[in-house]
Amino acid sequence: MALIERKKKTQQFSWNVRETTHIRNKLPKITNAPTIDYDKLNWLCNINGLKSRDSNQSTQEAHDVFMQHYRKIFVPQPAKVGLPVHTEKRVRAITNSSASLSNQATSSNQPAQRPKKENSVNEYTYDIKDYLPILHKERKSEDPRAIRVENIRTLRRLLRKYPFERTAADNDKLYSILLTFPFFKDNVDPAVLKELCVVAQLESWKDADFAVYGKTGVHMLLRGHVKPVFSPYLVAGQNGFYPESFISLEESDLAEEDASCLQVGDCFGTWLHYDEPYTKEFSVVTTEPNAEFMKISVNDYKRVITQIKQREHTEKLNLLLSCEQYRMWPKQPLTSVADSIKWISYPPNTVLVSEGYKSPFIGFIRSGECHVLRQVDVLVTLKNGKKEQRTKQVVMGRLGPSDSFAEISILLDEPVTCSIVTASDVELGVVRPEKVKNLDDVTQQLFRQSNTRTFGDLTKEDIQNEYLQQELKREWNEFKHAQVLEVINAYGVRPGYGKWAK
Repeated sequence: MALIERKKKTQQFSWNVRETTHIRNKLPKITNAPTIDYDKLNWLCNINGLKSRDSNQSTQEAHDVFMQHYRKIFVPQPAKVGLPVHTEKRVRAITNSSASLSNQATSSNQPAQRPKKENSVNEYTYDIKDYLPILHKERKSEDPRAIRVENIRTLRRLLRKYPFERTAADNDKLYSILLTFPFFKDNVDPAVLKELCVVAQLESWKDADFAVYGKTGVHMLLRGHVKPVFSPYLVAGQNGFYPESFISLEESDLAEEDASCLQVGDCFGTWLHYDEPYTKEFSVVTTEPNAEFMKISVNDYKRVITQIKQREHTEKLNLLLSCEQYRMWPKQPLTSVADSIKWISYPPNTVLVSEGYKSPFIGFIRSGECHVLRQVDVLVTLKNGKKEQRTKQVVMGRLGPSDSFAEISILLDEPVTCSIVTASDVELGVVRPEKVKNLDDVTQQLFRQSNTRTFGDLTKEDIQNEYLQQELKREWNEFKHAQVLEVINAYGVRPGYGKWAK
């Protein structure tokens, strides 16, 4: 029998795991995987009539129900509400890159949560690379020129947004930057400047040799150079005085000296109201294309000032109405008194009024607390046994918010009957004597009828009894403290040491 050679080789099996798990054909990468609602998926799988182990074929009714509802297992993306955000693409890229398989599933029991990025600042590590990004981020230049350039760049970035698009943090940043410029720091009240930051806008002019009218509002140059036409070219107008005359810088012999181009950060214009705003006064001419300005218009400035005045007037009126003796007053006298009030603050332990002297104002306490003191003559025993008569002050009461004092002293021009000392930080609404004299007779008569002397009904016996009670209480407290110290020293107790350290 002859043997015939076979060309087909026998199959050899390999026990190498890496060779058996090697992927010959790469599968396509799944991107933007949809979020799956497993509750609805479970409902679809449990439809009666679908193919399963018991039935080899699905019914037509079950198949139709499955095809109608299978799209509901994919959770739709939430609808966008509001205006488009500039960082939409950036947010979408971050969410797509940080998404994982575990976060692409959701249900009614446990909704999907966006993975939170852990902040390495709260964790103490010994790796320097965890702290280098923080140090590089917080590093700031101390050069005033570099700080000014960075502030201008930040202003341009923030003002590119419309006023209704800016957040409260953006307006606070605008406010802090504008305080670094001398014009806004010296000529605008901080409370007013905060409100003006909300209405500030960005204007840009693409052409050179273009006239920008300064009577429409105050402008600050953010990019390029401009040349003023008249002098003065900047008047804040808070005092309401209009400039008497203007000097033309184009015809003047000192044009080269006085009409130097305004640089970035300089201001021009005014907040004074003119019937014809489009004239050459306060105007400038652009010397470069693509000039940019921050503008606060005259109308916006007037509206902000009016709103602030109305708000302050409402606060003063509410302060008067919170006082019990002024609640039944007519509206006209209340309004006249509210117009005369000015806000003032005092630190603790400040003497507002001294007993036996005329009060400098009528006070309405808005916040804080004051002590009312009265003088009393007492006999004091000295260390040598002799007795001496001295004058001391006794706390007879307290004044808090919605309380007032010194009305009768101002109206009748007489000394006050008690001393008032602040016990904490106090904010007052005060009415000066000259303002009271300018009030009409009806309002002054209402003041006399509605008020009494502050703690003026106390007799000497009441003051002495109060002084004796306070002295007895003080002596009793001193006696208790001395006894406690004696017991502690007798038993060798040392607070803060040994077993008493805790």
